[in-house]
Amino acid sequence: MAKTLDSFKRIDRNHYLYIAVIVAVVAGAIVGIAAPEFAAGLEPIGKGFVALIKMMIAPVIFCTIVIGVGSIAKAATVGKVGGLALAYFMIMSTFALAIGLVVGNIIHPGEGLNIASATYEVEGEPTTTTQFILGIIPTTFFSSLTSGSILQVLFVALLVGFALQRLGEKGAGALAAVKSLQALVFRVLAMILWAAPIGAFGAIAAVVGKTGPGALVSLATLMVAFYITCALFIVVVLGGLLWAVTRVNIFRLMKYLGREYLLIVGTSSSEAALPRLIAKMEHVGVSKPVVGITVPTGYSFNLDGTAIYLTMASLFIATAMGTPLSIPEQIGLLVFMIIASKGAAGVTGAGLATLAGGLQTYRPDLVDGVGVIVGIDRFMSEARAVTNFTGNAVATLIIGAWTRQIDRVRVGDVLAGRLPFDEADFAAGDTHAPTTAEIEQIGVDRNEVAR
Repeated sequence: MAKTLDSFKRIDRNHYLYIAVIVAVVAGAIVGIAAPEFAAGLEPIGKGFVALIKMMIAPVIFCTIVIGVGSIAKAATVGKVGGLALAYFMIMSTFALAIGLVVGNIIHPGEGLNIASATYEVEGEPTTTTQFILGIIPTTFFSSLTSGSILQVLFVALLVGFALQRLGEKGAGALAAVKSLQALVFRVLAMILWAAPIGAFGAIAAVVGKTGPGALVSLATLMVAFYITCALFIVVVLGGLLWAVTRVNIFRLMKYLGREYLLIVGTSSSEAALPRLIAKMEHVGVSKPVVGITVPTGYSFNLDGTAIYLTMASLFIATAMGTPLSIPEQIGLLVFMIIASKGAAGVTGAGLATLAGGLQTYRPDLVDGVGVIVGIDRFMSEARAVTNFTGNAVATLIIGAWTRQIDRVRVGDVLAGRLPFDEADFAAGDTHAPTTAEIEQIGVDRNEVAR
């Protein structure tokens, strides 16, 4: 009961922040239209919030990369399930990033919006390929966290992650320490996000004051395009793949996960529904080992919604600042996002920090444009979380089907409502989930009948 009350308190607090951001955006737009000169002077408020986000880029990237890479060995050693899950997640995340780039290049979000006055001074930028490569190597191991170079942070984090892989059990303590550090970093980030209404007010007021109401149209275009893209990705891509492999209808699966979606919308984080997803995937008929491997791995490696957001938001900022990303820059950004986004799933605000990190790596002059995104970031966070969550649920069923550790008849019964999920049993820790041995005993013939 105490945990339930704590969950409701957490949902309520996030709702307050969500409402505050909405009020701030509306207020900023009104001030920008009514008093453009005064509104333009509020630009430092938005810049201040961006500076706080930029302050967190290095520790967020470091922790997520170390934990993501350091945990691969654990997932891969479980055999076929771990290997399939990792391969599937990497392919789907890359595909989602590419979709974001394609949609962004088609609709050109931010076109006609001039926010070029937002600048970011960069010192010592390398001018040759050799200098660029040598610039990735930090002066000292720890200086990468203070140099302001995200590539240096990425380089050191990858080294640490691979080293933890090689250490095996000896590195468990160090990996646990990094996870504790990540918890602290995200707690600080969560505290900073409570300043989002102030930052959103200053950024929106300044943009509208300088460019006029057209800024609101551009932001609305990006948000609507993002929602439509996520919806199509869920229904067409994930739904099509799910039907092709398991013959399960995506809408029936989403109806089954209805309560979890409400929880995600309330918290803007898919992490809040993690325990329930594990329980419901076991209840629906996927074996405990498959669920135990696939779901946690997916929360670090399967970021479909975040991937779409990162690429579309990057193109929006670049276009709005009058300096669109070239194709090579877009490809480089995509590669960076594939690596840097790992571990950001489920944590509100991590996508914003990853976006800033990607821009700082390839186009540092665009980082201050993140301040404009702040105003609608909260509106898009629900779509990101819902897409990530749905992707993990679909992946669990698909991996279960590929490894033949799924009871297809039970899946049909559960999704049809004949075997409803018992909330009382969930509270008691019993989901009536089939074990691998039970599913193997059912045999392949039963699966064939269910088809």
